[in-house]
Amino acid sequence: MMKAFSSACILLLFYISSFAQSADSVVLQTAGGAVFGTLTVPANKGPLPVALFIAGSGPTDRDGNNPLMKNNSLKLLGEALNAQGIATLRYDKRGIAASTAAGAKEADLRFDTYVNDASALISSLKADKRFSKVIVIGHSEGSTIGLKAASMAKADAMISIAGPGSSADKVLRAQLNDNLDPAKAVNDEAAEQMKQSKELVNHLLDTLVTGDTLRFVPISMYSLFRPSVQPYLISWFRYDPQQLIKALKIPVLIVQGTTDLQVKEADAELLWQANPQATKLIIPKMNHVLKQSEAEPRANHATYIDPILPVVPALTEGVVSFIRKLK
Repeated sequence: MMKAFSSACILLLFYISSFAQSADSVVLQTAGGAVFGTLTVPANKGPLPVALFIAGSGPTDRDGNNPLMKNNSLKLLGEALNAQGIATLRYDKRGIAASTAAGAKEADLRFDTYVNDASALISSLKADKRFSKVIVIGHSEGSTIGLKAASMAKADAMISIAGPGSSADKVLRAQLNDNLDPAKAVNDEAAEQMKQSKELVNHLLDTLVTGDTLRFVPISMYSLFRPSVQPYLISWFRYDPQQLIKALKIPVLIVQGTTDLQVKEADAELLWQANPQATKLIIPKMNHVLKQSEAEPRANHATYIDPILPVVPALTEGVVSFIRKLK
């Protein structure tokens, strides 16, 4: 079914002009609308490796930005790879930025949709004779999408940057349980309320993990578990990054920064343990938006709105070295 969807998805892929360091407009026509991206091809002779960038969660666009934060993280990394003779394709996932019109209604959205779009783009790049290898670069949630899409479309290599090491339900459970820890309560009454909320959260997550929707959602939990978002959560929870990376039989690079406040080194370790054949690269003082920063929250978050600060050089060096070693 997924292969059929992927094939139907590729109705038209436009590549406009091919100048030196050309920034081509890319359109993936799908049943739900067009997905737009930027394909940049250096002027080097001969087929070149090309990297497909998959952005992280939320309204993150092809450049690594969202309406509240502009850091140009993915744009800057793409430009750094272009300077080293590596082509890149960065795209706005459906429902985001230029691809807004392709977004489905919340009740109709599934995590699989993002995977199928990425798979279709990989297949299109593999069919383009300008490219020798297709490498998937997934950032944060984009790593999970990329791990599955790389397998489906038979990419030549996978690079996971700040990718979660556990399925989304486990990540969400850990965050919520920590926030609702009764030991953090200011008094006994608050502790009892937090205990009850914690038990409720775990019950709701347990139900969704089984694939069942929730018949009753308390108002206090509605924003997170509202009926219209439950089908998406169920589809998302089915993707286990450890199982996905374990199944890959292609070269894999796992990259993690030490000052990332959202994804930890422990996540990279979980991914590497699932696939010990992968290369693991831990970059000192690289945060979640790929910039150099201390761990102190205020200084760290300041880089999220700095579009000029370059990505950490060690990241570019590690990615380029990995790609150049591909056979």
